[in-house]
Amino acid sequence: MDFILLQKLSQNLLEILDDDEYYDITIEVGNDPYVKIFRSHIVILNYRSSYLRRILSTNKKENDGTLIHIKLPNISPEIFQLILRYIYGGKLPLIDYDNLDIIKILVAAN
Repeated sequence: MDFILLQKLSQNLLEILDDDEYYDITIEVGNDPYVKIFRSHIVILNYRSSYLRRILSTNKKENDGTLIHIKLPNISPEIFQLILRYIYGGKLPLIDYDNLDIIKILVAAN
């Protein structure tokens, strides 16, 4: 029963990540010409990633409805997308990636 509940929670959190309606932060990842902007949620990033929590603590949100925008130029958009999906869903299907991609994921996650 707990396993089914955790699977559903993971699925719901990934649905929140994929929903473009209720985000409150944008994250610009990569360097020109390979830049991608991800939409996310401060509360989830704050509690699921100590690294992003430190970044967010220096970019406090004003209560005027303004979105926070941070830049992470030293990571590829493809790798960040995998890490972001792990932050939300708690799963990282490494079987789908080759050894070089796995090393890139580990370096970026560190």
